[in-house]
Amino acid sequence: MSRQEPENPKTMTSREFNQDTSLAKRAARSGPVIITDRGKPAHVLLSYEAYLQMVEPQKSIADLLACSAAAEVELELPRFEDKARPADLT
Repeated sequence: MSRQEPENPKTMTSREFNQDTSLAKRAARSGPVIITDRGKPAHVLLSYEAYLQMVEPQKSIADLLACSAAAEVELELPRFEDKARPADLT
């Protein structure tokens, strides 16, 4: 799984967070808030909705194809006919 950094994340120091948690909570409504400890990212504050989106199980391709909307889609895939070549072991 690759890491994806958010664009222009709000950053607060641990001290700023401790002094004004309501500011941090308001900022988290519009995106993740990175809380640093000694200049390094240590924690991330998210809204509950953002958290739920993050932990929601991902649907498999089988689940997506099984949904009723997918039943109405006609999909014709070209046949893949790649001929294997003998290995050159010289």
